Amino acid sequence: MATWTFLTNHAIVLFFLAKHPIITGRELSRLIGITERSVRNIISDLESGGYIKKSKEGRQVRYKTNLSLPFRHQTQKDKAIRVLLEALDWEQIRKGAKKRKASSKVVL
Repeated sequence: MATWTFLTNHAIVLFFLAKHPIITGRELSRLIGITERSVRNIISDLESGGYIKKSKEGRQVRYKTNLSLPFRHQTQKDKAIRVLLEALDWEQIRKGAKKRKASSKVVL
């Protein structure tokens, strides 16, 4: 029997990109447990929806999350994704990210 979770892969990828603005698709794939191709497709979805922006920093890519955009489901369109990230303790993550700004290592 397949297991289910409350968060979709899109939500999990968004959370990790907010937590680790400099991370590779391969690292995300390993951490989340989905294929690298799936991660890249999700990143493409998030980028085309305006939820993230990518910028090159040398050989790396930095992801910036747009926290003001609403959820996509019709029953939640009045809430910004900030609500989800805050519920997942994103504020604490953001404070830690400022200290690790130049680092590209993933800390769990």
